[in-house]
Amino acid sequence: MSRVRLFGSLCGMALLVNGARIVFAPLLGEFIDAFGVGEATVGVVTTLVWVGSAAPRLPAGWLLTRVPRHRVVLGTGVLLSAASVLAATADSVGTLAVGATAMGLASGVYYVAANPLVSELFPDRVGRAMGVHGVASQLASVLAAPFVTLVLVVAGLPWRAVFLAVGVAALVVTLALYVTARRTDLPDAGAADRDLLGAARAQWRVLLVGVVVLGLAGFVWQGLFNFFELYLRSKGVPATTARNGLTLLFAAGVPAFLLSGRLADRLPHLPYLIGVMGAFVASVLALTLAEGLLALAAATVAVGYAIHSLFPAIDTYLLEALPDRHRASAYAVYSFGMVAVQAPGSSVLGSLVEAGYGYDAVLTVASLGLGVVALLLAALYRAGRLPHTGATPAPPG
Repeated sequence: MSRVRLFGSLCGMALLVNGARIVFAPLLGEFIDAFGVGEATVGVVTTLVWVGSAAPRLPAGWLLTRVPRHRVVLGTGVLLSAASVLAATADSVGTLAVGATAMGLASGVYYVAANPLVSELFPDRVGRAMGVHGVASQLASVLAAPFVTLVLVVAGLPWRAVFLAVGVAALVVTLALYVTARRTDLPDAGAADRDLLGAARAQWRVLLVGVVVLGLAGFVWQGLFNFFELYLRSKGVPATTARNGLTLLFAAGVPAFLLSGRLADRLPHLPYLIGVMGAFVASVLALTLAEGLLALAAATVAVGYAIHSLFPAIDTYLLEALPDRHRASAYAVYSFGMVAVQAPGSSVLGSLVEAGYGYDAVLTVASLGLGVVALLLAALYRAGRLPHTGATPAPPG
C-alpha cells in the first residue's frame, strides 16, 4: 500500500511538471499581445521549454548514479515552484524565456528520475504503471486550456496568475511526496547503476531506436500542438472553439495512455511501436485535409490518440529492455537525445509560418517525412536489424 501512495504522489507531480510545459501553448496569443512579438518569437519561447527539458537529462542521469531517485524528484518540485514564480513576474519576453527554460529543466529532471522509479515500483506490470502515470501527466494537457480560459475569461485575471497557481501547487505536491517517500519501502533495483557512459555504450542500439521513434515523431508533435489553436484559427475556426480544440487534442490521450500501456504489456514491442507511429502519420495527414468543424474534430481526436499511444509504448519497450544495472543511466541518455531532437519543432514551424508557408503545407511535408522513417524502421525490423524484446505477460486482472 505504501508504494501505491508514493505512486499517487508521483502522479500528482507528473501532472504539474507536464502542465508546466503545456500551459505555454494556450497562452501564445497573450504573449504576442503583451510583449508585441510575432509567431517566430513565441515559438522560440515554447521551444526553450523543451530545450530546458532536454538539457539536464544527462547530468540528471549522472546524478542518479549517486543520489536516490525520490530525492531527485523532490528537487524538481522545488525548482518548478521557483521557475513558475519567475515566469509570472516576467517584465520582458527575455525574462519569460528564462522562466520557460527553468520550468523545462524541472520537467526534464523529473521524468529521468521518476520513470525508472515507477517501473521499479511495479516491475511485473511496467506498461500498466507507465500508462497510469501517463494519464496523470495527460490530465494536465487536457486541463491546460480550460484552466487558462478559467483564469483569463471567467476570473478576469492576467496570464501571470496561471504561473503563480502552478508554483503554489508544486510546493504542496512536493511536501506530499516527501511525506509518502519517508513511509515507503523503496526498491533498490538501481543500486548497481553507477556508470552513465558505460550504460550508454552497452545499450546504444536500444537507445537509438527510442530516439528515432519518439524524437522525430515528437518533432512534428511539438510544432503541431504548440500552434494548434492558431492552426485551427487559420482554418476558420473561432478563437474560443479553437482553444477548446487543444483540449480535445489532449483529452484523446487519456484513454490512449491507459489502453496503450496495457497493449504494450501484451504485444510484441517493435511492431506495435512502428504501427502506432504510422497511425500518427496518417492522422496528421487527415488533419491537414479536413474541412469543417466535425471533420476537424474527428481528425483532432485521431491525432491525439495516436501520439499519446506512442509514449507508454516506447517507455515500456525501453524500461523492460534495459537491465537494472543500466536502467536509469541509459534512460537518461535516451531521454536527452529524444527531447533534443523534438525540441526545435515549435520554432521551426513558427519560423516557416512567419516566412509565408501555410500550416497545412508544412505539416504535410513533415508527416510524409516521418512516414518514410516508419517504413524504414519496418524494413529493418523485418530484416532482424533492430534490437527486440518481447512483451512481458501482464498478471490477470
